[in-house]
Amino acid sequence: MPRKIGNLILYSVDDLHKMLGVSKMTIRTYLREGKLKGRKLGVKWFITEESLRDYFENPEESPEKKRVSDSVGIGFRFVVQGVNDLVSETEECDSVEETVECIKSQAIISLFQVAIVDRKTDEIVETIKARDFLDRYE
Repeated sequence: MPRKIGNLILYSVDDLHKMLGVSKMTIRTYLREGKLKGRKLGVKWFITEESLRDYFENPEESPEKKRVSDSVGIGFRFVVQGVNDLVSETEECDSVEETVECIKSQAIISLFQVAIVDRKTDEIVETIKARDFLDRYE
């Protein structure tokens, strides 16, 4: 239930989860990424009614999910690798689709990252968390 303090109405993550039917994890991710503005008081996030209105009325110009175009995608390979000593797996993929499937097959996605490597120069163009790779290309 939203909390009213004077003229200010505050919503918790639980409130938004129930009202919008969006997972709590998604709401927290939006808060961390700045897509949704809120404040953390103690261990709980609170979002004002104004912030919600801004989010829905003024959606950022979210570009379609960035996709490697066919011509650019051919020039890259993707290396899925563990991010710490607990996971020593490394798998090389030739396409975005293959990389997405590889990531999805992992038990704990947060333990992996993807290195995007230029085939010609063998240079790492970008290293990205596996979850962010899925958000970008899935």
